[in-house]
Amino acid sequence: QVQLVESGGGLVQAGGSLRLSCAASGRTSSSYTMGWFRQAPGKEREFVAAISRSGRSTSYADSVEGRATISRDNAKNTVDLQLNSLNAEDTAVYYCAADGDGSWAVALITSAYDYWGQGTQVTVSS
Repeated sequence: QVQLVESGGGLVQAGGSLRLSCAASGRTSSSYTMGWFRQAPGKEREFVAAISRSGRSTSYADSVEGRATISRDNAKNTVDLQLNSLNAEDTAVYYCAADGDGSWAVALITSAYDYWGQGTQVTVSS
């Protein structure tokens, strides 16, 4: 089992950047595919980015492709999400998640993830 805690959210102006961080404790995070998801008010939780256990493979939602970078440091048990050129549509609660099965084929699917953090709010002002 793994516990996840997100940090780094906040209020940012449109066009700005944020770096979200997820700290994992418990079972080593290198055993998990890690993902970032987000949920805006009134909307379903959606995939943002994922990174494989080794860190060699990454995947991004079309909405953040080219503006987001996911990275992990297995020695520190952390996973980061750098978001650039933020716009109002990026406003949401951002969640870190861990997939214990580690199957890269389902890394984009919300239900594939077993463990979730409490979320961190990102608000982009125009």
